[in-house]
Amino acid sequence: MSSLKLHASMVAGSAILFLLVFLANEWLFNSAHFEFVRGMNWIYLPAGMRLLCTLLFGGAGAIGVLIASWITCVFYFFPDDPLRSFAGGIASAAAPYLVYKMAQRLYGLQASLVNLNGQRLLLLSLAYSIANPSLHHLWLLLRGDAVSSGYFVMVIGDLLGTLVVIYTMKLMLSVFPSPPRDGQNRPPSA
Repeated sequence: MSSLKLHASMVAGSAILFLLVFLANEWLFNSAHFEFVRGMNWIYLPAGMRLLCTLLFGGAGAIGVLIASWITCVFYFFPDDPLRSFAGGIASAAAPYLVYKMAQRLYGLQASLVNLNGQRLLLLSLAYSIANPSLHHLWLLLRGDAVSSGYFVMVIGDLLGTLVVIYTMKLMLSVFPSPPRDGQNRPPSA
């Protein structure tokens, strides 16, 4: 597969995965028990998908998240406020990308994510869960909107959603055997 096709596939895959998880989150957690205000849930699974796609696919994942975030902002959250939709999409994609760059620098992040153990995943999830609401609320502050207790709801919702997604994927990967490396698990030669 050419580099351009691979990059486009990672962008499209990230956008589709984010949108599917967004729809699942709306179906599961769109109630008075789980939603603080529209777009701020006590458990926000799309936050985890943003981080996962960006950790897996780097810049391509962030672009996919950006596109999907613009779609959800323009058509669902802020249809009457294009500037807020634009800024919301950028904040939603920038936060996981900043954490991805931090992971590259601190942990020498590899494309396979093999060097991300449970503790590192927890730290990255926590960093992302603070970065995302911080960027969103920084935008609101610069715009002159009241910054409210929604910040803490976003931190909690992003953290819980991220932990659910990231550790579910980690569990799924541990259940399936990894493919044999060259020279391993070969039948003995006669």
